[in-house]
Amino acid sequence: QVQLVESGGGSVQAGDSLRLSCATFGLPFSRFAVGWFRQAPAKEREFVAALTYAGGLTFYSDAVRGRFTVSRDNALNTGYLQLNSLKPEDTAVYYCAAAEGLLTYRGRKREQYDYWGQGTQVTVTS
Repeated sequence: QVQLVESGGGSVQAGDSLRLSCATFGLPFSRFAVGWFRQAPAKEREFVAALTYAGGLTFYSDAVRGRFTVSRDNALNTGYLQLNSLKPEDTAVYYCAAAEGLLTYRGRKREQYDYWGQGTQVTVTS
């Protein structure tokens, strides 16, 4: 049974940092690209960042580029999202997702992801 489990969310002040983790179980992680999305209240789920299965390419939304960093550790079957210089508008539930094989649309399309985690809440206060 495949599971993706996010952790690392919390309540922080503007300017602080967090590191989100996405532990995966039951899938050959090294063959899967990792994507991160977020959903704020009353808004659609939006793309945040993605990393190819080989780890050679990363993609970011304009809103987070330069502040967030996506990475992976295949030995631990875990993906990460480092969130720096957090802003109140970053407040959302953050989801990780896994897509087998090559990423398309620079990782932005939700439909290409095969598995999703349950989400972790990030709250940023000013």
